[in-house]
Amino acid sequence: MPNLANTFKNHINQQLPFLKESKLLIAISGGVDSVVLTHLCKEAKLDFALAHCNFNLRGNESDADESFVLNLAEDLDVEVFIQNFDTESFAKNEKLSIQLAARQLRYDWFFELSEQLNFDYILTAHHADDNLETFLINLTRGTGLEGLKGIPEVNETIVRPLLSFSREEIEDYAKTNHLKWREDSSNASTKYLRNKLRHDVITVLKDINPDVLANFQKTLTHLNDSSAIVEGAVDSFLNKAIVTIDDNQISYKISEFEELNNPKAYLFEIFKDYGFTQWKDIKNLLKAQSGKLVFSKTHQLLKDRDYLILSEFSSKENNQTVTILEDQNEIKLPNGILCIESVEEIGETDKSTIYIDKKTLKYPLTVRHWEKGDYFYPLGMQGKKKLSKFFKDEKLSLLDKQKTLLLCSDHQVVWVINHRADNRFKLTKQTQDILKIKYQK
Repeated sequence: MPNLANTFKNHINQQLPFLKESKLLIAISGGVDSVVLTHLCKEAKLDFALAHCNFNLRGNESDADESFVLNLAEDLDVEVFIQNFDTESFAKNEKLSIQLAARQLRYDWFFELSEQLNFDYILTAHHADDNLETFLINLTRGTGLEGLKGIPEVNETIVRPLLSFSREEIEDYAKTNHLKWREDSSNASTKYLRNKLRHDVITVLKDINPDVLANFQKTLTHLNDSSAIVEGAVDSFLNKAIVTIDDNQISYKISEFEELNNPKAYLFEIFKDYGFTQWKDIKNLLKAQSGKLVFSKTHQLLKDRDYLILSEFSSKENNQTVTILEDQNEIKLPNGILCIESVEEIGETDKSTIYIDKKTLKYPLTVRHWEKGDYFYPLGMQGKKKLSKFFKDEKLSLLDKQKTLLLCSDHQVVWVINHRADNRFKLTKQTQDILKIKYQK
């Protein structure tokens, strides 16, 4: 078997040469994988420090891991950072599994360290067996092509230099060089899916075919090549399908989807990263009545006449009423700022700027979202009009209606913000105090 240290150096030189000129942070648990990665980086003369998370999940065992990492750092004469977490409390508060909570805590801290201390890359000790386990996990849970591409060797600032090496190679190196490491007792338990696959499934696959990891790597290469073709096709389609795009929403022409032989595949590739899972419902949007919605935890997809409109799902905080006192001049709203000032004369008006008679107002004013049954007296028109009818005449989409805010005085609509002022608050010949109100995004 080739010397792993030499093979690792060659891999860095050929595939990851940028690491040789970078300041690196190695995520180290104390287990054999991260310990071997640390020693290999030391032999390769890379510039690195260590970062260890104590999740306080295994009592004295967790503390012993921390002590081991501190001693290793001292032996190798490298800088080390230690962070303790109350993982169980965090998981409970955030309603996450222990594994997901630990992952979030770990990476949030790594990124914080990198930003504060100017580390260029974070190195993790994921290897070829981890890659196969992740592939099988995604396969058992149901996934698209993206979930079958495996763990990326480089993902922005996270680099996995051991990804092409097997667990067997790593353990052989550790034993040959008489390295010490810590064994995590939880790794022996098969109550976690990853461990069950590792002990009960992958072992059998290796018995059936000792070259399973090498063949798996070939499969990943083919899948990544296929994924590149899919990405190219989707990008080409989006160039035709996207009508408008801004900070709030993206609009797609439904007619472009209808011309496809397999629109569901394109819908999946385009909207999978927004948390959607109801692919049958999303496909049905293409033929649904205008106003039909499909929600994910973070986004919504709206059928609006000839378009699909994607936007971030409004939080409850954004639907709260904002109170405005008489001495306030700048009021922060969910998607902009309302500016109120006294002026001597009328300037230029548009949809985002109105002028009203201050004496007609009763403070405090409020800003809120529209509700069913709301009406106002549109400036320049006779009589009152329901907002639902006004929105229809203005041809606002359901999404635009959801985002529309009302400036109110004593429960009366002063301004349908960015649309129309109310006639009851207009300037007259008797007006003495002019208020300029402007909404800025």
